[in-house]
Amino acid sequence: MPYFVYRISPERKLTLIETFAKFKVAKDFARSLRAQQANDDRNVVRMIFAEDPKKAQLLLSDKRTAKADGDD
Repeated sequence: MPYFVYRISPERKLTLIETFAKFKVAKDFARSLRAQQANDDRNVVRMIFAEDPKKAQLLLSDKRTAKADGDD
């Protein structure tokens, strides 16, 4: 499965930037994009591992809930 690098706007608009076959290359690319961002740029750069771009977008747009603290 490939790694996808997305730019996510404050309005939650997802833009696919690049697709990679190897984790390290994708990670380094995402880190370099984050380092190049201006301080006032509110876009977020995220990397995700998924079967295809459609599933990647579903995973990125899905709201995650916090784990409950306490005994299981």
